[in-house]
Amino acid sequence: MKTLSTLCLLLALATPALATGHAVDYQVGDEKFEGYYVSPATNAPLVLLIHDWDGLGDYEVKRAEMLSALGYAVFAGDLYGKGVRPQALEDKKKQTGALYADRTRMRSLLNGALAAAKAQGGNINNAVAIGYCFGGAAILELARAGADLKGFVAFHGGLATPPGQDYNKAKGQYLILHGTADASVSMEEFANLAIELESAGIRHEMISYSGAPHAFTVFGSDRYRKDADEKSWRRFTEYLGETLR
Repeated sequence: MKTLSTLCLLLALATPALATGHAVDYQVGDEKFEGYYVSPATNAPLVLLIHDWDGLGDYEVKRAEMLSALGYAVFAGDLYGKGVRPQALEDKKKQTGALYADRTRMRSLLNGALAAAKAQGGNINNAVAIGYCFGGAAILELARAGADLKGFVAFHGGLATPPGQDYNKAKGQYLILHGTADASVSMEEFANLAIELESAGIRHEMISYSGAPHAFTVFGSDRYRKDADEKSWRRFTEYLGETLR
């Protein structure tokens, strides 16, 4: 598998418009992480992007570049650690399971990614957080912690709220994009989240796409659904235009 630094170099050589993107080494406590930052202009609206359970890789970089082309700065955070990009199913479960079991650590790493985005020049005062699959669950954890961002967007993310948590401190506007055929995250969890957000007085929009399974936006996979991907991306970009100024 290519390292993130190598991927950044290949993108820069292949397409001059993508040359602004670069790998970012940063630390949270004594631990080393490697994110990715791209920005089309100084002080552009910021998107904090959190990876799925594969770790930060080609897919997240591609999405970051797509957003940069639309005028947004993007910091793709790393919740696993520099060089930790699990390949085997059991390794992916191990990495996500450890963070699900330690929510305090998860929040610390998310805040560390925000700090790294700010250090790169990202405008965290005009920002939203988005996540894919595991990353969707992570950004909802950040939201419940009361992160002062303008919005939170989950693409086919984990939606269940852990025992003892709620959205009473949550801020911003929420966009939840879900596949009705998702066998990993049920429509019951989808509905329960809607009830929780409504009860907490949180502005939200939640859309489900028929026939779309878990990970329906992942290009090239057997779960990819072009119709649901394009519709969810279109609504997402509209949301960004409505939320970030």
